[in-house]
Amino acid sequence: MHQRQNRRHFLQSFAFTSAALTAPGAFAEQLTRTPRQTEGPFYPDHLPLDTDNDLLIVNDNITPAVGQVTHLSGQVLSTRGEPIRNAVVEIWQVDRNGSYIHTDSARRGGYDTNFQGFGRFLTNAKGEYYFRTIKPVAYGPRTPHIHFAVKRGNRRMLTTQCYVKGDPQNNSDTILSQIREKHIRESVIVDFMPISEQRSSELKARFDLMLGLTPDA
Repeated sequence: MHQRQNRRHFLQSFAFTSAALTAPGAFAEQLTRTPRQTEGPFYPDHLPLDTDNDLLIVNDNITPAVGQVTHLSGQVLSTRGEPIRNAVVEIWQVDRNGSYIHTDSARRGGYDTNFQGFGRFLTNAKGEYYFRTIKPVAYGPRTPHIHFAVKRGNRRMLTTQCYVKGDPQNNSDTILSQIREKHIRESVIVDFMPISEQRSSELKARFDLMLGLTPDA
């Protein structure tokens, strides 16, 4: 139990330290609203028992998921740059084998049971969120991506996806290509980069979510 508490403390500390370094200016003008994108596939049809922000470890297991460790963080903001606190950020993605935690996922039989596949985080007073997960891989013809949803209370405010900068499949992805405006499309393409020379095998990525005033239906 002590080891798990230490891990949780590290995850929270890493999140809020790294996010603060690149937070948008307090006097930002109108920001580009994050585009809405399709939910699926596949939002879990049965949520895992563990839905925290560490997708690499399920409950108290000691065996981590297979994949390149990624520290994914950002802020939930209004288009005026105001932080949105107490928003629930959800992510879901395929495991290293390209399978979702969903009964209709094509490769369900080969799913990495050590990968949580879904996580939640409640934003703090600065609108910050953080997840430890794996770098996304392709799902069939789709380019690597991570699904996002932002909720407040019982309202879903945003459904979107983020993508890996420089992945060649981005150019042919049918969902990403639906975003016609270049600057809006680029706002959902994220740089996955090494944390440091000492921890070059682990990556960090930042994806800020800019919300409009109208929640998703």
